[in-house]
Amino acid sequence: MEKLFFVFIVLLLSTPVAFAQQKMSCCTKPAADATTQFAMLGSDKSFQAKHDNPLPFTLQNQKGKMVTFKTPDGKTGSAYEIKAPEKTDDYLLVFHEWWGLNDYIKQEAERLAKELGNVNVLALDLYDGRVAAEREKAVEYMQSVTPERGKAIINGAIAYAGKDPDIATIGWCFGGGWSLQAAIEAGDKAEAAVIYYGMPERDVERLKKLDAPVLGIFAKQDASITPEIVQDFEQKMKQADKKVTIKMYDAVHAFANPSNPRYDKQAAEDAYKLAIEFLKKHLD
Repeated sequence: MEKLFFVFIVLLLSTPVAFAQQKMSCCTKPAADATTQFAMLGSDKSFQAKHDNPLPFTLQNQKGKMVTFKTPDGKTGSAYEIKAPEKTDDYLLVFHEWWGLNDYIKQEAERLAKELGNVNVLALDLYDGRVAAEREKAVEYMQSVTPERGKAIINGAIAYAGKDPDIATIGWCFGGGWSLQAAIEAGDKAEAAVIYYGMPERDVERLKKLDAPVLGIFAKQDASITPEIVQDFEQKMKQADKKVTIKMYDAVHAFANPSNPRYDKQAAEDAYKLAIEFLKKHLD
């Protein structure tokens, strides 16, 4: 009888603990991936305030054209393509800001194509045809891009580039994070990745899949992609035994965007020079 009473007491005491553990296991969500973490910033009013609505702009005499390609999820993707003057397997994937693939990004893609020389440039559309002109729409579109769809568009573009392309990537803000993700997705086809103040990947196991050096361009006064986040990324890259170069400017988030009232011309031009040199070095 005493033994049965003892067993009853043990069960009674252990039940709340077991229930609490079960509840924690059921309700605890896994940490969000890097692109989702950045998308969550869109709900932050202070982050929104850093992005003034872009001025109307239409790119005249376009040197490229819109192309479509199949994506692994059974859909299609699209991109603004500027073909290299001569046949080459070198490709640069360009990733837009949270406004979408607007004419500003197409203009930048053309500028990059001119600077890099004989390189095919693909400015990917991660919004599937949607372009925002106001912050509210930019937040909506950015937060609607699932990691699965984003990666499907990237892998569709990689397949579009051919059997064995040499791929470099570049992107700003929202596109900065996706630039790094694209380099990871490209595997041994990736040659270089440039990130402008985007949310970096900090999962060491995912970073181990990266097969390209990274140039990270960030801002010391950025309260969203903070210096602490950048430092952690740099440490995680070292843990993964990957090459990374970090350049911090005494500037604010989106300092390289000419439509930003706090555009830093000197820092932007220096960062652009570094990016071009980095891309040329690794695409040679």
